[in-house]
Amino acid sequence: MKGERSHIRKLWGIVVLSVLSLQLSLSHAQPRLRQPEFYLGAHGGVSAGTVLFNPAESDMTPITKACVLGGNGGFVFRYAGHKYCHFQMELNYEHRGWVQSGNAHSLHYIELPILMHLNFGGPVCRWFFNLGPQIGYCVKDESSTITHPFDWGLAAGTGLLFRTKKAGTYHLEIRYDFSLGGVFGTTVTDKYTMANPMDLSINLGWVMPVR
Repeated sequence: MKGERSHIRKLWGIVVLSVLSLQLSLSHAQPRLRQPEFYLGAHGGVSAGTVLFNPAESDMTPITKACVLGGNGGFVFRYAGHKYCHFQMELNYEHRGWVQSGNAHSLHYIELPILMHLNFGGPVCRWFFNLGPQIGYCVKDESSTITHPFDWGLAAGTGLLFRTKKAGTYHLEIRYDFSLGGVFGTTVTDKYTMANPMDLSINLGWVMPVR
């Protein structure tokens, strides 16, 4: 069991490094803009989160009854040095948690995603895709249950953005976040081999060029 857990951690480490390598390779493969562009803005929305336990908890099925509904929001910084591949960093608040035996365990995180932002389409409406790692910290545990407040994982999202001439760019995104760090210990002496938060969110955002 110990060897299996070590193998899983190494596998996820390879996944994160592969995502970072993909970000770098795609950015270098794109044509550069004559003048780099910088954007600042904000976004917010609603989310549904739960925790993936292994061994699974029988009182957390189906998964729709194990989800905590909450809100999220934050600030967006985007650097566009290439035509289609941009760099995006965010500072977010995220309401996470899970429901077990009818009791909600609410967790409040501050998160820092570092994302590759790809977008394609016309001058007004464009499809985009966000992918990258993120780190976070649980600043409030309402039920005082978790033992590991630090979080790290992967975020992936897709949606549409609409560009205006004077009012900035608006976007609608569906994003999935999966934590690679557990809210409880997952060593050989602990109850769980996995205790990973995950959530699905729908966000509306706006960014404005600053240069």
